[in-house]
Amino acid sequence: DQFLFSHDAAKELKEAISKKNLELVYLYDLNLVDEIWKESRPKPPNNPIRVHDMKYAGLDVASKLSSLRAELVGTGASAIVISMLDEVAWLLNLRGSDVPHSPVMYAYLIVEVDGAKLFVDNSEVTKEVMDHLKNASVELRPYDSILSEIRRLAAQGAQLWLDTSSVNAAIVETYKSALDKYRSNHGSKGKIKNKRYDESNGLSEGPSGVYMRSPISLAKALKNPAELEGMQNCHLRDAAALAQFWCWLEEEIHNNVELTEVDVADKLLEFRAKKEGFLDTSFDTISGSGANGAIIHYRAEIGSCSVVDPNKLFLLDSGAQYIDGTTDITRTVHFVEPTAREKECFTRVLKGHIALDQAVFPENTPGFVLDAFARSSLWKIGLDYRHGTGHGVGAALNVHEGPQSISYRYGNTTPLQKGMIVSNEPGYYEDHAFGIRI
Repeated sequence: DQFLFSHDAAKELKEAISKKNLELVYLYDLNLVDEIWKESRPKPPNNPIRVHDMKYAGLDVASKLSSLRAELVGTGASAIVISMLDEVAWLLNLRGSDVPHSPVMYAYLIVEVDGAKLFVDNSEVTKEVMDHLKNASVELRPYDSILSEIRRLAAQGAQLWLDTSSVNAAIVETYKSALDKYRSNHGSKGKIKNKRYDESNGLSEGPSGVYMRSPISLAKALKNPAELEGMQNCHLRDAAALAQFWCWLEEEIHNNVELTEVDVADKLLEFRAKKEGFLDTSFDTISGSGANGAIIHYRAEIGSCSVVDPNKLFLLDSGAQYIDGTTDITRTVHFVEPTAREKECFTRVLKGHIALDQAVFPENTPGFVLDAFARSSLWKIGLDYRHGTGHGVGAALNVHEGPQSISYRYGNTTPLQKGMIVSNEPGYYEDHAFGIRI
């Protein structure tokens, strides 16, 4: 199903299976899993979209579209196809609830030099949203008409900007196929510019179209003053909820109340839900006692989770979505006396966190350069952790956001710039024993 794979992912899969003398077949009109599901397939979400208030967004839609159109002109593109849900939400100052933990809605957006079209389920569009889009000169189109619009634009010789790392294979292949038809009809008289962008060298000869990273990714990462203020304010309210929660948990543990990892996560949600502007958790809470804390993406479930053991380390990684921002916070605690080994490992993780927090570096330094600050104390005794140190965090958007990161993966050379928000969460994990993350 081409709609479920980015063009780059489909290309990688195609190349891999071709080595086994197998062929990748694109299915446009059916999905084999859907055919098995039939009527039992869950219905798609149908939740209302809301306008993200200017006091939180900080920049109006017209200004964002104007900046994007300047990018289009600069690259010679006629239009850009946007399929990353958080990019659509950010650009149009809209928020939804179609995806758990993320305030986004299922949609595509095409921005042309002289117009814009939002492809979305009309039943999710309220009058307020309709008026909001009209004021920004954004037209509404049915969600499932995206390929028809791609064909129409290609038939006009449009030079589309496609981020093939995120735009699905159906859109890219439909565009290329329609362009082939356009060229055969127009021959040498075609006005399309026969150039393309790729990640390797920027500009090169090849199929028509602009193929490079979406410019919205970086623009969204550079938070404006209103977004930064919202993030600060929601973190203060979130911190108050965490303080109340930890006070409750410590008292319960010292009173020998038996609590499961799920009980703890549910109680934390209860405290957060009382805070102004709370909407949802920003990801499934990781509540891990003892050995479960060593499972980096552990998820406690009723019936299989553990009881919180006062004699073991307890790791809690959680976050929340508020009307004005997004949080992600991890703490590791012990309720009695930790072992010497646990103390040393915790101290070295904390030293790494502080070292990164206090690092002074030139603007435009790539995140991978800073990663060693967080690991150096662990490295001194031969220890390390198997995940990145920091990721971008959206402003009332996805809790994991690019393009920046702080990681040992040196392939990400995105420079860190003023306005970016990046988490700082080093850790250490001993399998079947304990996990630490701060």
